[in-house]
Formats: sequence, structure tokens, C-alpha cells
Amino acid sequence: MTVKSPVSSKSRAALSPTSGKATINDIARLAGVSKKTVSRVINDSPLVKPDTRTKVHALMREYGYVPDPQARGLAFRRSFLIGLVFDNPTAQYIVNIQYGVLDALRDSGYELVVHPCDSKSEGYIDGIRRFVQQQKLHGVILIPRVSEDQALAETLRAIECRYVRIASIPLDDAGRMLVTHDREAGAEAANYLESLGHRRIGLITGPRRYRSSIERGEGFVDALARRGIQVSPERIYEGGYTFESGVAGAEQLLARPDRPTAIFACNDEMAAGVYKAAQRMGISIPGELSVVGYDDSPLASQLWPALSTIRLPVRDVGRQAAALLLAQEGAASTVTTSVTPHLVARDSCMPPQAG
Repeated sequence: MTVKSPVSSKSRAALSPTSGKATINDIARLAGVSKKTVSRVINDSPLVKPDTRTKVHALMREYGYVPDPQARGLAFRRSFLIGLVFDNPTAQYIVNIQYGVLDALRDSGYELVVHPCDSKSEGYIDGIRRFVQQQKLHGVILIPRVSEDQALAETLRAIECRYVRIASIPLDDAGRMLVTHDREAGAEAANYLESLGHRRIGLITGPRRYRSSIERGEGFVDALARRGIQVSPERIYEGGYTFESGVAGAEQLLARPDRPTAIFACNDEMAAGVYKAAQRMGISIPGELSVVGYDDSPLASQLWPALSTIRLPVRDVGRQAAALLLAQEGAASTVTTSVTPHLVARDSCMPPQAG
């Protein structure tokens, strides 16, 4: 039997309760137990005697020790870290996803780490694989566009990493997917503008490499076609999901002799760019131009007039994706989790002027 040497008063003095420098090794030494036993206490393992558990918890409180999520995994050979992997130019979307994930992780013992990447760069999948393996992640949440990459999903399966993909259409097993139904939302925007009487309608899409851009744009165009309105290629501008591309797209569309009376921008940042271009050109919103965005980010209600937009509850998306990832410990889900966007009509749309 191994007997731990007692901790000297000098050692206790060097590590005062107010120093804030306690580590898992310090707690183990002060308690006279192994580092692995402290990790078991942190993880509520039943293999620890009640008196040992009480002693370790008391020392953690006394010395202000806060467990490192990676150290927590010692007893179970895994970390308590959830990764968020993204390649998305929309800052507000990323922020809201993170808030939602953190909502779900609160009081769970898991922490969030983020990994921005460039999906156009060579070897980006290898970079994500290294991130997962070096951090020993419990699992990862993939958001568009990386969530749409089948090669990345196959790599994660090969290294036995749990994951959840957020995408506009089902791309994987039900337990690994959260679907946002972007095509239906694009159709709702089209139906709304047509119901107001608009016939000359412009469209500013996101990049074609994003599945969300394809789904939103095609859903919009197809819905108008069903109502007898054709959107010619000259009235479609491929943007980049950025404010600047919204400005450029609107300037091109509004410079036409038969300029549109309404524009659907496939996210709110590009819609804000439409506002900027219309202001420069002396075109009033909504008097001469109706505008619909997508996401219902905080920006939508801050614009004047307030922007009509498709509300995608992004924070809820993040929350549900994290909950789905944590649920992968149990039986596999056979029902795909989904979030349905809907139109929020504000002040940026009205029937077109006569003539």
C-alpha cells in the first residue's frame, strides 16, 4: 500500500486560499490522494469514497480551484470540450450560434472551443482533424459551409469524432443533422412580395458554394414562377453574404432602366447594403423600393425603416445542435431535428407605386 507523505505547513502557506493558483496536482497533494482520484471526484465517479469526495470538494472550495475541462477527462480518457467549426462571413450569425451552444452547455460541465477555417484552402480538413485530435474533443458542431462538406463528415467518422451538421437540407443520419429549411423560407419571401403586387423583383444571393444560398435563391425564384413571375438572370446578383456585396448588387440592379420595385437579399447584412445603395441613388424605402432580408439579426430592427426579413432563430439553432450532440451518448435518433424559419413583416415593404 502506498502512503502519501503529509503536506507540510510550509507548502500550505505557499499556496494560500487567496492566491488563485491552485492546480489539480495541488489539490491531490493537499488531499493526500492521486491526481486521478481528484479527476474522479470532479466527474462524480462512484469509485470514490464519500469521505475522500468531501475532503477534495472542501479543498477545491478553500483554494478556489476551477477544473480545467481537459483535465476533467483524465478519468474517462476524453475531454469535456465541444468544438464549433465554421467558415462563414456573417459575424452576427456566428455570435448567435455561440450564444445558443453556450445556453445548452450551461451546467453540463462542457466548455466550448471555436475553430474558424477557410474551406477554400488546401488541407483545411486536415487542420480540423488535428484540432479535434489535439484537443481530444467530445464532439464538434459544423455550421455552413463546412457542414455541407461530405469529405469532412467522412473524416470525422473515420476518427470516431461525434458531430452535428447544421444545413438547409438533410445530408446525414437523423442524429447528426439539424435542418433549417431554407428553400421553404425563400418561397415565403417570394409569396409575400407577390402578395403586395410586386412583379419586377430582384434577388441578391449568397455565394453559390453555400447550399443555403442555393436553397434560398431557388426557393424564391421557383415560388415566383409558380405565380407566373419570371426572374430573369439579369435581375439576379451573386453576393458574398457581406454588406459590401449587398451594396454592389443593389447598385447593379437599381441602375437598370426597368429597375426592380422589390429586392430579396439572402441575408440581413446584404439587405443593409441595399439600403446604403438606395440612399446613395436617392431611392426611398419602402416608397420606391421594398426590401426583404434573411436571418432577423439584431441589425434588421436597427435599420430605418425596420427591415422585413425571414427570421431564422439562430440562437435556437445553436442550442438545439449542442443538445443533439450531447444526446449522441444514448440511442441514435431516427427523427431529424429541424428549425423552420418564418417571415417577420416590418416597415421596409409596401405595394409598388403605380406606373
